[in-house]
Amino acid sequence: MAVYTDITDDELATLLADFDLGAPLAFKGIAEGVENSNFLLETEAGRYILTVYEKRVNEADLPFFLELMRWLARHGYPSAEPKADRAGALIKRVRDKPCAIVEFLNGLSVRRPTAAHCREAGAGLAGLHLAQAGFPGQRANDLGQAAWAPLFAGLQEAAEGLKPGLSKVIAQDLEMLARRWPTGLPTGVIHADYFPDNVFFAGPRFAGTIDFYFACVDAFAYDVAIALNAWCFEADGSFNITSARQFLAGYESLRPLSEGERAALPVLAHGAAMRFFLTRLHDWGATPAGALVRPKDPLEYERKLAVHRASPDLVLFGAPAAQ
Repeated sequence: MAVYTDITDDELATLLADFDLGAPLAFKGIAEGVENSNFLLETEAGRYILTVYEKRVNEADLPFFLELMRWLARHGYPSAEPKADRAGALIKRVRDKPCAIVEFLNGLSVRRPTAAHCREAGAGLAGLHLAQAGFPGQRANDLGQAAWAPLFAGLQEAAEGLKPGLSKVIAQDLEMLARRWPTGLPTGVIHADYFPDNVFFAGPRFAGTIDFYFACVDAFAYDVAIALNAWCFEADGSFNITSARQFLAGYESLRPLSEGERAALPVLAHGAAMRFFLTRLHDWGATPAGALVRPKDPLEYERKLAVHRASPDLVLFGAPAAQ
């Protein structure tokens, strides 16, 4: 989340005129994240988030994202439900950009997750994987393994600027990942961005998930691998096996992993680190001037890549022993 597009009072009033949400009472930008422009909106009917979708989001994908959020909310999963206007439309326009209004989801994200938070988050991710069953939408993962080498082809110079020699190392990683990437794993709709800032807690308990704008159809275990990277590395770059064990225990309390999924976690986690390294490297030099937030440091994920490279089976130590 961030603010790249300002909205005037008149523009907001014009937008809200199509909804049964009452008059606006408060409206302010949210200076977090790097993808879209987000605003906290309070009206006579309640609290909402207004999102203006910026250039990375393909407008053709928005029905998938918003219908997924509505599906999850209506099937018992704590997700913010999009609001339709009087004509039933979920997608509107402001400043000639697509936008949507979604319900405000109560809860707080945690900056430094404990092992207990990780267990709750793991169960929350499994709940999402179960709740998506039957959702009719389809969207390929356009940032999946097949996209990484083409993406890196335009970023080699940027990688060298971060660390001399890094371009060669990343190329070797990409070759290995292409050769070893698993197939045939259980698939469905995944979140694909299940980071601590996208997960809410009420006290110590999981309370909900936000920001589904990378959701796609892919392997459930890949979603788990993304989350292990996001939740189980310490600030010093070390992998917290206790947190990983708790995350997986929470996940498997609702959806046990198959033997094939567990065996695939090392290469999936390596690949998940590559995906976020590459997109952060791209964003490092591409964030618009004047945005209220700095892009995220690609070197954080370069360090995670180094850990997976040195200890390929590390994430398996976080998996509970088979019964």
